[in-house]
Amino acid sequence: MQALFQTAGPRSVNASRHIKTLALMGLLSFFLSLGGCDQQNIDKLEEGVSTEADVRSRFGEPEKIWTASDMASVPLAGGSARAATEPGARTFEYNRQTQGMTNYMITIGPTGTLSAIRQVLTPQNFQAVQPGMSMEQVRKMLGKPMKVTPYALSQQTHYDWRYLNPPNTAMIFTVVFNTDLRVVSTASAEEESVYPKSR
Repeated sequence: MQALFQTAGPRSVNASRHIKTLALMGLLSFFLSLGGCDQQNIDKLEEGVSTEADVRSRFGEPEKIWTASDMASVPLAGGSARAATEPGARTFEYNRQTQGMTNYMITIGPTGTLSAIRQVLTPQNFQAVQPGMSMEQVRKMLGKPMKVTPYALSQQTHYDWRYLNPPNTAMIFTVVFNTDLRVVSTASAEEESVYPKSR
């Protein structure tokens, strides 16, 4: 009986690992399919032509709407910065956290047509988050986080965003804020190391 149990043990462990691998692959496929739906919606929108109504019909109601003056304090580069800060422009925040690995900022220009679409969970944006920045500035750059965790003893709060490191590694970008909600530090790590699944 004991020998039979010992023989079955490794098979049971291998089966458990196989199930875990399949489950992780299934979750990853689900997250990638969410991005696929967004990409299909983006492909049907055209800068300078699509209207605010077109954006809302594809993406729904935004989580938040930022004005041009709101976005003026955010370190954006290139055409996105010009579009988001043009007088009369509004930027719609569409979040795909906690299930997804993207967040979008879609800018409607002063004429009421689409002027920019940005997927904001990118290495370039992460690098732009600097010590001393306010929580609101970071929110305007990255959108709503997946999770906010206060740590009373250290008097810090961690904001976490999920993102994808190509081709298929789930990652967490963490911004650490002090009690004044100013950035202290940032870090990136594989999601499994930050939020280990039960083994």
